[in-house]
Amino acid sequence: MTVQLPTSLALVGAGKMGGAMLDGWLKTGLPPERITVIDPNPSPAIATLAGERGMMLNPAAGGTPPQAVLVLAVKPQMLDEAAPHLGSLLKSDSLVLSILAGKTIADIKARLPRAGAVVRAMPNLPASIGRGITAAVASPEVSAGHHELAQILLAGVGAVEWLSDERLIDAVTAISGSGPAYVFHLAECLAEAGRALGLPADVAVRLARATVSGAGELLHQSDLPAGTLRENVTSRGGTTAAALQILMAPDGLQQLITQAAEAARCRAEELSG
Repeated sequence: MTVQLPTSLALVGAGKMGGAMLDGWLKTGLPPERITVIDPNPSPAIATLAGERGMMLNPAAGGTPPQAVLVLAVKPQMLDEAAPHLGSLLKSDSLVLSILAGKTIADIKARLPRAGAVVRAMPNLPASIGRGITAAVASPEVSAGHHELAQILLAGVGAVEWLSDERLIDAVTAISGSGPAYVFHLAECLAEAGRALGLPADVAVRLARATVSGAGELLHQSDLPAGTLRENVTSRGGTTAAALQILMAPDGLQQLITQAAEAARCRAEELSG
């Protein structure tokens, strides 16, 4: 199947997530000469990459023609400052792909009056190693071609889930957007528990990191439900069962995770606009 890559793409913001997406697009086969990177403070790595691969970096005002795709990857609070300089990059059939947390499709259109087709997406940190998961929602103006193009670009950094209701993006933020931090904290907690049980601190850290990353990779490679994998580790009356009796109590881990996700969702709602 022929992959239809954009004829031109401008990436506004090349920080951790924008840079990860850029790396994914280059690996997908998007010719670097089609890419314009706009970032007032590009990292040395981005500056070097642009020079080596022939990407345009921070062209002079008015020096860039309208683009097929405009990707918004700046910090959300920088949108108001950046927006007035981006209108010239849009044409009637351009696709705007936004990964700005808390900024709705309506927010994007209010700040970019020329924007028609808008896809709002929420990737997560594992995108930096090509193992991300992104949820996306499209405005009514997004055509089948726009949708396919957004799918290609987002799939460059991992799996993609499409939503029919933009209001669900806040729930996505609470689960997969913030979720990596929860997993990292689990590794911290395991290491601290090991230290409390008498293990040397460095050994406890290595055991915790390897356990969390190994279990995650097993979950990734297996077709079995997470519950089945858990049961496979648990012998009746054994050590794991004793631990799970605590974790799976009514006021245990499930309740804590649900409360944490609800707090994240509420904060995402507060940040919208």
